[in-house]
Amino acid sequence: MKTTSKYRWVVVGVLFAFMLLHQTDKLLIGPLTTDIMREFNLNRAQMGFVTTGALFVGAIFYPLWGYLYDRYARARLLALASFIWGSTTWLGAIAPTYPTFAAARASTGIDDSSYPGLYSLITDYFLPHMRGKIYGLLELSMPIGYLLGMVLGLLLSGVIGWRAIFYITGSLGIILAAAILLGVREPERGKGEPELADLEHITEVRFNWATARDLFKKRTLLILFVQGFFGVFPWNVITYWIFNYLETERGYSETQVFITMVAAVLVLAAGYPLGGALGDYFFKRTPRGRALVAMTGVLSGAVLLMITLNIPNESRLLFGVMLAVTAAFIPLASPNVVATVYDVTVPEVRSTALSIQYFIESSGAALAPGIAGLIADQTTLKSAFLLICVTTWILCGLFFALVAYFAPHDIHRLREQMRQRADAERTLTG
Repeated sequence: MKTTSKYRWVVVGVLFAFMLLHQTDKLLIGPLTTDIMREFNLNRAQMGFVTTGALFVGAIFYPLWGYLYDRYARARLLALASFIWGSTTWLGAIAPTYPTFAAARASTGIDDSSYPGLYSLITDYFLPHMRGKIYGLLELSMPIGYLLGMVLGLLLSGVIGWRAIFYITGSLGIILAAAILLGVREPERGKGEPELADLEHITEVRFNWATARDLFKKRTLLILFVQGFFGVFPWNVITYWIFNYLETERGYSETQVFITMVAAVLVLAAGYPLGGALGDYFFKRTPRGRALVAMTGVLSGAVLLMITLNIPNESRLLFGVMLAVTAAFIPLASPNVVATVYDVTVPEVRSTALSIQYFIESSGAALAPGIAGLIADQTTLKSAFLLICVTTWILCGLFFALVAYFAPHDIHRLREQMRQRADAERTLTG
């Protein structure tokens, strides 16, 4: 299937809207935490395990989504995921008790694990040297969604209540399901590879178990998988508890929380496309480029977070500035992890490869909000942030250094495989 340059940006727009609104719904739980805790009379540990449940369910569904995306039409499955998002969010909005609310929020993890197919689909519209920027653009939806969730949570929860907010976001999920079903066409798998891009037809190659097992023979992927176990600990802890930290340990009012977080999230948002663009830039010069950008991001984040959290409570302006500076480095790794996974993986198992990556990330991060709550109940949220975030970012820096060492071999191997496929296609049609 040939697609116009203009149409592929329409696809990017539709998928960006899906991710933006989905992230808004997913991350609303952070700014609504205090209201929900008050209604159900919960302590921090109980509230932390609400998110833990969703992360566990998401982790379980990652392998299934990955297999389905590599076997069947990705656009239709993505529309199904959007419908599930809307439906499960509505269940959380009507839940009358803490157990039913926790169960409903856990069910939202089903659609939370649907992103690997989205990235696999968009990969077939763009060549490798552009993918980091596209992934960074799509991941821009996460901080903007966080910002929208913050606006809805802080400004509207006191007016219409937290349940009404979930009714709104759940309805948007169902609307987006229709938009994806009707507006996103399925590209040929592998069409985004430079060796295959100019071919009139590509023989359909889909998931098979032998190719999937070969994923575990790639050293680059194995290291990324291990890194992934630790890599999203900080994101889950910070997004879940930062509002409560500012309110309870730094004594911020709702207005002060809003101003501080808006500035930090706007800077954070810029870090995603910046990280993707830097990864593409250095990838053109060395196959180690993406990993080196990711390593710089996590190590800088660790140092800056330590400095920021140790600023006295009275120095609010300095704290706000340093929080924003820290936020600029946090997302640099994210688009480069996705791009690196696809830089070394054949098209027919890319959803599976990224599903494994995200499965391991979710498995490791599922306990993060709950563990942070337990640490905070015994000490402070500041101690929980420092212990969990700084430790894991330092570990991830070491893992990215190893990725930079092993990636060139696996990237070269993929390019050889794609050249062989292109030669075979030309032989069949010639």
